[in-house]
Amino acid sequence: MSKVLIVDDDRQLLRALAINLRARQYDVDTAADGRSALEAAGRQPPDLVILDLGLPDMNGVEVVYGLRGWCSAPIIVLSAREAQADKVEALDAGADDYVTKPFGMDEFMARVRAALRRTTMPSAGGPATVQTDAFTIDLAAKQVTTAEGPVRLTPTEWSLLEVLVRNTGKLVSQKQLLQDVWGPTYEAETNYLRVYVAQLRRKLERDPSRPQHLITEPGIGYRFQP
Repeated sequence: MSKVLIVDDDRQLLRALAINLRARQYDVDTAADGRSALEAAGRQPPDLVILDLGLPDMNGVEVVYGLRGWCSAPIIVLSAREAQADKVEALDAGADDYVTKPFGMDEFMARVRAALRRTTMPSAGGPATVQTDAFTIDLAAKQVTTAEGPVRLTPTEWSLLEVLVRNTGKLVSQKQLLQDVWGPTYEAETNYLRVYVAQLRRKLERDPSRPQHLITEPGIGYRFQP
């Protein structure tokens, strides 16, 4: 049973989400502010975090940063803010998805399933280890290592990298990446790819401004070049 931590100061929404998740056999914990959320996650690490940005004691983005210091669970951000800059800020901080309020419960539950699926994505056939001049990818262990040691990747960063690596040398379209990593309802969310590829480059490329391995084909897609 997957453990879900819901963080929102809107009691009505918090209750509705908790009821719907429990009805689908999720183990649910709740918090009404950022400090309580970090304490709850520390006591019992969640498999998924659902986080409102508008908390009474701190900005939700600060909570994302606090969790990402040690927690690799997917984070779905909830917010009434629709500006692209707010979405990019949350994704840059380490969130895995961004849901704008108000939202439909069926679509939201699909996003929950997609986020949890990324943490258990099965491995496909092919070489177990891929090596470049800057880093080594162990697909079986889901681990990336540079000369400085292991690299911490979020579940979404790993899933995106894995899709590209398993298609080494091939152009993977934006649509295909969004479908494979986030699901069919995300085909228009191309800003997700821009944010997450940039994060992978910062963590893996020797010169992120001149990537040698995570290559953009402008307006089309991306390819992994070892």
